[in-house]
Amino acid sequence: MFRRVDHSGRLVRDFQKILNEVKSADIPDNLKLPDSFDQLVLETQNNQYDARTFALKLRAMMEKFEREIRESKFAELMNKHFAASSVPKGIYCLSLRLTDEYSSNAHARKQLPSPELLPSLTDNSYHHFVLSTDNILAASVVVASTIQSSLKPEKVVFHVITDKKTFAGMHSWFALNPVSPAIVEVKGIHQFDWLTRENVPVLEAVEGHSSIRNYYHGNHIAGANLSSTTPRIFASKLQARSPKYISLLNHLRIYLPELFPNLDKVVFLDDDVVIQRDLSPLWEIDLRGKVNGAVETCKGEDDWVMSKRFKNYFNFSHPLIAENLDPEECAWAYGMNIFDLRAWRQTGIREAYHAWLKENLKSNLTMWKLGTLPPALIAFRGHVHPIDPSWHLLGLGYQIKTDIESVKKAAVIHYNGQSKPWLHIGFEHLRPFWTKYVNYSNDFIRNCHILES
Repeated sequence: MFRRVDHSGRLVRDFQKILNEVKSADIPDNLKLPDSFDQLVLETQNNQYDARTFALKLRAMMEKFEREIRESKFAELMNKHFAASSVPKGIYCLSLRLTDEYSSNAHARKQLPSPELLPSLTDNSYHHFVLSTDNILAASVVVASTIQSSLKPEKVVFHVITDKKTFAGMHSWFALNPVSPAIVEVKGIHQFDWLTRENVPVLEAVEGHSSIRNYYHGNHIAGANLSSTTPRIFASKLQARSPKYISLLNHLRIYLPELFPNLDKVVFLDDDVVIQRDLSPLWEIDLRGKVNGAVETCKGEDDWVMSKRFKNYFNFSHPLIAENLDPEECAWAYGMNIFDLRAWRQTGIREAYHAWLKENLKSNLTMWKLGTLPPALIAFRGHVHPIDPSWHLLGLGYQIKTDIESVKKAAVIHYNGQSKPWLHIGFEHLRPFWTKYVNYSNDFIRNCHILES
């Protein structure tokens, strides 16, 4: 087969015929396969394999390697999911040390803000930012980048909301690292009288429902039919099962009008953003009676970030979804939103949010899977005013090919996705935009070995 010279093309036709036969043939279970193509060629020459045997072994080898590559890809995705869901040792250390500092150092417990600045917390002449997080390091970057980018930092007020276990550490950080002339308030969820079980019944159910908790905290590969899915779909499903999606901190933004009854407008920031430009012009945008100023995510060319419509988030085979929603309706982004709380208080947004969450729970999460954005897309329908895309660049947490020039120009860059900049799986070329706001001279940062990459 290897030595014959055939100018008529007959040899090629014969070999093509053999390949077509082998394509549908059963591969014997006991077929011994070489480890490399070189070894296959050597065995063929030494054992004088006929063309059919050669082709059958080649096919079996290729299928074996394809299975191994596929299994390796799924294992990589699982490992990345676990890395994204875990708390890095350095960040855990930072929280523990600052919590200990709160109990032993009176300076770490000082009132935030100081008594003479308390009126500013409800003064609408200031620019009020709300940040909800249990990540102290991430919070420090959001606050530092906002203030350093502000043209009038003395007009900036930050309302940092965290959970009960993180409150002492978060308070310690901002008490020991003042951001004057800006103002910071740190509050725990437990300190809001309004956040009772009566007012957030659905979220109590989400956090406490055993099947829901198992979905987000259980074995994410058990029962999964990996042979019938692609790595990309599997990755999306894993991201949808991040435990953060059943955290009250993640749902807290839907209660802003009640949590801040005296404020007219706020900018809500996720903890995985970096501010690179003065955001005060956001308060000057005419929302035209709408509640939510947000960047739309359906008018870009890339599939991952800016080509999102309702069909990307909802299961339109579910009758309630099909009857009430348009699959082509444009989606918008959470992460950097300007909210008109006065207009919001005149709507039923919170009630709609709760109602749809209840329906999804009753449907065993068959209406949508991914977190807090889908119910918000429904609840805010008719209440969103599109703002210029340059205000908010998304995808730095899963889009390795993010254009660096676009990153440099954006007012807010958002590391949404698994590859957060504080994780080892973060993209090296995008991390410096975040690390430039980490205070590496701080003793707590140094002692917890949170090192600049």
